[in-house]
Order: sequence, then C-alpha cells, then structure tokens
Amino acid sequence: MKEVEKIRVGIIGMGPVGMILAVKLAEAGCDVAICDKDEFKLKKIREEGIVLQNVYQSTTRFDKVYSAFSDMAPLDLDYLVFSLKSYHTASAAKEAEILKSEKLSVIAAQNGIDVENLLIPAFGESKIMSMIINYSGNTVSSNTVRVSFFNPPNYIGPVDDNRAPQAKLFAETLNKVDFTTEHIDSFELVKRSWEKTILNASLSALCGVGRLTMAEAVADADTVELIEQIINEGIEVAEKEKIRFPDDFVRKCMRYLKAGGDHFPSLAIDIINNRQTEIDYFNGKIVEYGKKHYVKTSLNLSFTNMVKAMTNKNVLSRMPGVTGEVNKKIINKGLVDKDRSSLYYKQSNCFLGIDLGSAYSKFTVIDETGLPIFRYLVQTLNKDRHAMKAVLHAIHGVFNIKYSCATGYGRKHFTDTDIIKTEINCAAAGLSEYHKGSKNIIDIGGEDIKIIQCDVENHVANFYMNDKCAAGTGAFLSEIAERAGINDSDMSSFAANSEYDKELNSFCTVFAKTEIMNWVFDGMPVQDIARGIYISIANKVAKMKMAPNLPTYMIGGVIAYHPYLSTILAQKFNKEIKLVEQPQYMVSYGAAVIAKQNWLHINTEKIPEIETTTSVI
Repeated sequence: MKEVEKIRVGIIGMGPVGMILAVKLAEAGCDVAICDKDEFKLKKIREEGIVLQNVYQSTTRFDKVYSAFSDMAPLDLDYLVFSLKSYHTASAAKEAEILKSEKLSVIAAQNGIDVENLLIPAFGESKIMSMIINYSGNTVSSNTVRVSFFNPPNYIGPVDDNRAPQAKLFAETLNKVDFTTEHIDSFELVKRSWEKTILNASLSALCGVGRLTMAEAVADADTVELIEQIINEGIEVAEKEKIRFPDDFVRKCMRYLKAGGDHFPSLAIDIINNRQTEIDYFNGKIVEYGKKHYVKTSLNLSFTNMVKAMTNKNVLSRMPGVTGEVNKKIINKGLVDKDRSSLYYKQSNCFLGIDLGSAYSKFTVIDETGLPIFRYLVQTLNKDRHAMKAVLHAIHGVFNIKYSCATGYGRKHFTDTDIIKTEINCAAAGLSEYHKGSKNIIDIGGEDIKIIQCDVENHVANFYMNDKCAAGTGAFLSEIAERAGINDSDMSSFAANSEYDKELNSFCTVFAKTEIMNWVFDGMPVQDIARGIYISIANKVAKMKMAPNLPTYMIGGVIAYHPYLSTILAQKFNKEIKLVEQPQYMVSYGAAVIAKQNWLHINTEKIPEIETTTSVI
C-alpha cells in the first residue's frame, strides 16, 4: 500500500501560540518546519525540543528548525502559518514571499480584527486563511510553554472561501489529536474574529495596566462592571458592521474569561515589560470601526491611548519626578566629560555600543570623532530588565544616538539596537582605534577566554577560545576567591606581595573550592592564596595559541579588577602584556565604533562596507 504523503507545514514565530500549534501538528503526523529569528531559542529547541506543561504535558523534537525563511523554500510547503505579533507580520510576510507556490495556503494564527489583511500584499487574498485561537500559554523558558487554558474549539476559515477544502483538512488534522478546531466559511470567520477580539479587548489592556491575572480581574465586582461595559461597546460597533450576537453573549463572554484562570494575556505581558503591543488590532480596531459608524467607544479609546502612552519608548525620558531623577543619576554617573552642556550632546551625532556580557552589560556612547563620552554598566546575572531599560531611556533622552550596535553573550536576543556583531569583531575594532596594526588581544570574560589575532589592516586574522568549561574565566575566579574569603578589590594587591609559585591542581570549580579550603585550613597566607589562583588562571591561558612576536594587549572585566594577572601572564608568555585604559568597556567601545562606521557608510558611502572579521566567525 502506498504511504500517504505527510502534510507539510511551516510555522513562522515561536511564541506560545506557535510552539503549541507546532507540537499539536507534529502529534497529528504533519511534517512540521519551524522558523524564528531568535537563535538562542532555536538552539534550545534543536537540543531539547519544545516542552509543554500544565494543560498539555509533552516534549516534542523537531528536525527542521530554521532562522531564515529561505531555508524552508525546498520543503514545498502545503501550509505556512504566521504566529507573530501583528506589528512584525507585514515585514515577515514580504520576506517570506519567496515561499509562495500555487498550492501554498497561508494562515494567520493571530487574534485581532483585520490581521489577515497584513498577509494579502505578499500572498494574495485567495491564499489567505485565518485561525481564531482559543488557547493560550506563557513562556517558562526559551523552549518551554506553560499552557494556561484551551477553551475549544479553535476556528479556521478562508478569507474569500477559495481555500475552503484546505481549511477543512487543517481542522480535521488537528481534531485527530483532540485539538478541537472547526472549519468555517468567510462570513462566520468575520463574526468569530470580532467575537474573540471583543473578548481580548475587554480584559487584556486592563490586566496589563492593573498588573492583574485574568482570574484576579474577573474576581472583583468593580472590574467586572468595567469589563462588561467594554464588551457592550464592542457589541454596539459590531452590530453596525451587520454582525449579530445572541442575547446572552455578554454572559458567555464572562464565562469564557473566568475560565482563563491565573494567566496574563499576551498583550498584558507586553505592557508589563514595556514592549510594543498589538493594541491597534484589539481595542484600537473597535475604536476605528466605531468612528466609521459614529459610535462612541470611550472605554476602548481610553485603554488604547493609555497603553500607547505607557509603552511609548520616549515617555520615560520625558517624565519628571522619580524617573527623571533616575535618568539624571545614570547620566551624571556615566558622563566622561561633565563640563559639556546637554545641548552639545543633542546637537552632536552620537553612537551607542552595548556589550551584553554574562555578568555585566556595558554601555559606551561615542561622538563622531570616536571619543567616548559616556560609559555605564549594570549587572546582568540577575536579569534585571528594568535596569537595562532605565539606562537605555536615559541614554536616548540625552544623546542624539544615530546608530547602535549590540554584542556579547546576549546579543542574539536583544532587539533594541540597529545591528549586532560578535564580541570578537568589536574587541578588534575598539582596540584598533588606539593601537593599529598586527597584534594579539587577550580577553578574559565572565564565561570564556578569547585570544584574538589582528592583521596589519586591523582585521581579525584568527581567534581561539577556551573550551566550554568556565575554568579560568571571571566566574571561576569570583567563586574561588569568595571561597577563600578574598574580595575582588584586594586580590591583585595581595598577589603582588607574594612570591608563591604553587597553583591549583583542578580547574573543576567544585574540586578547586575544596582545594582552596585545604589551603585555608593549612594556614596559607592570603597573599599566597591570591597569587596561587592567578597562577592557575595564567597557566590556563598560556595553553592557548597566540601568535609570537606581536604586541599583546589585555582587555575585559577580569583584567580591570585584577591587573596583577597581566604580570603573571607576561612571565608565562615571556613577553610584555600591555594594559589598556578602561579595559572592561573596550568591547562596548568597539561596538560603538562599528555603529559609527556603518552609519557613515549608509549615509555618505565614503567608506567601504565594514567587515572586521574573517568568514569563520
């Protein structure tokens, strides 16, 4: 018997909606390809699969995991699903237009009124279907979703009924794994879209503004009254669009909302995290259609404007009071030249570099001459997103930032800069501003050690990194020093007063801690312990390859706090190891330099394309 060919489905966007749908389609026997721009997320999915928790409990592996739409072109897809935020959809659809084929059906798996229209310019109206989503979840980690609820059924239908058979097949496929989905015609689709949008508009913005879960919002009599009035505004506008709801629709809405439980709607999470929202396709659409029919939508308008004000990226930098004081403190602390006027910074072209390290995030702003005018750092180990955003707001409120570049450990999932580059690129670009020509760069960071070789033209000729073990890095140094009872600020001066030559036998952090405790119990002087730790790290670095007969410089946070380490490294390599000014900021400075170079190239075309690395990076 001939084997039935699998349905091929591509899903763009790995948020909770996309991940849940990918799992269910895979369980139904489809050949599923997934695509997302977040490389860190994709790496986790490739290694561990997608994990669903709570309502569904499963781990599903995928062998087709892509970061570029072009990678899906050879798959000859039957369906292409967009499960993105509405404000990303139009640009993604344009980029995904290369996947268009005669048989391809395109599905908008996004709630909101008219979101399917964002796909029409790229694929044409006849290919478009819309899926009304009645499930939800919150991201626990990059590849894990806690499924909050599923209130069946989902609905799927074509925009103009041309794809009715394909909508039916898609629904039947999901029904095989009890992910109840009904196929409907285009007229019913419009009604269901309005129905779900009214539900979302009634609660999502309220939960975000009030920091309430769905359960908390519907448990209070005052908020319930507000929710019902928002729903009634939506019903009145929908009726002007010839959409009729049953008499008990409000009661059914409240029953649906109460089933949401201890869950933050997606839009509410975006508000809480000060991210762009989809309010224009929820409450905003009700307002838009209300104006069309001269229907007052006061509550929907209030929440639309309130959410836009709260998530306006420039609002915080304009606010007086507490926020203004925070911004002032950040700027005063980070300014390199405090004699310059604020008008100077507003009139100058400035460029921002951000080094998102595993331990600290460093910010450097330079002017058009390449001169550093602002430096700042925040701790990132505690994932303090508010601190990061406060610094960014302060920077954009004071400096005329023309272009920005992010680098470092967290660059791939950081979206607040114009470009990203590797820290190897940025280290070379930054140091080459001060020391041109062939050179070695030793960069000891929180989680890795890098040795970078630059050629005579300041390009990266080669580089080496330590293995995946954190031995010899800043994290290792901090943990071992803490076990020995030595402060980072004292360690370098202690070691400088010792002639001890013994090193740790183990680079495993657990065993090294035990060995350090033995040194302490044996009564070893603290200065000898400090020097012994440095010798261990120097020996680790000395085992890595480094080009001989080239000037060698050290950068990074470790050398900023442990300058005596360079003395021991000089002994190990039998050559001078040079220190640079502000070594902890050298990579973020290099990112700012690359931002400036790219901006000049874009705007003047007077310099060649900036490329600071070989193809291996």
